[in-house]
Amino acid sequence: MALIVLAADKGAPGVTTAATALGAVWPRPVLLAECDPAGGDLAYRLPAADGGVLNPSRGLLTLGATARRGLHPDQVYEHTQKIIGGLDVLAGLTHGEQAAGLTWLWSPLGRALAALPQADVLADCGRLGGHPQLAELTAEAALVVLFTRASLDHVAHLRERLQVMPRDPQVGVVVIADPRQYRTTIDEVRRIVAATGRSVAFVSGLAHDPKGAELLRGQWGGRLDRSLLIRTARELAGRLTAQVRAPEPVQ
Repeated sequence: MALIVLAADKGAPGVTTAATALGAVWPRPVLLAECDPAGGDLAYRLPAADGGVLNPSRGLLTLGATARRGLHPDQVYEHTQKIIGGLDVLAGLTHGEQAAGLTWLWSPLGRALAALPQADVLADCGRLGGHPQLAELTAEAALVVLFTRASLDHVAHLRERLQVMPRDPQVGVVVIADPRQYRTTIDEVRRIVAATGRSVAFVSGLAHDPKGAELLRGQWGGRLDRSLLIRTARELAGRLTAQVRAPEPVQ
């Protein structure tokens, strides 16, 4: 279906939380893939479907060992796990040193994730720029979503990242915004992005909601569903799926 890369330029402000929230409310079958070469913490952050812990040794690292002999999309699910709530995840590396032996992986991984026939893929890529090899994965994406906060330093890094990114694939911007100035903050960043002259598909928002983020770590239920994080994630998920919606099959 579609590979959507979620990333940031500086500090990865809430990318993993955003990716998990989007995966929880995605309106189509979806796989959350942790693709940050610096290492991630999904295996330690989210409980498994049975209430236990995820296996940090099963995921991108074991997939990389298999991929040395070639990587087919059907092999991806052999290395995924389910978290509470039923979301399929491909756990990432646990520390950056593991990426040194996998510099060749990102291109075939991008092709395999983009070619999954049964699900969209949300690829949490953390911070762009520190790992140039990620460009091989993002080149396979239908959409790259850059997350930012409205602070001066984050927006400055966003502007620089937009200026150096290739024209393809299409790019969207999401502002992690204070709910008290939600629309105003998004409009301000939209004006700044427009002033760069760089064409972007959209500028949207996601609520900065620490309490909702804590609920997302395992307390799935009515309280989480009513949180600002999930409410704005539903709106964002609808926008993203509309942006990459596959064409209707020819009858």
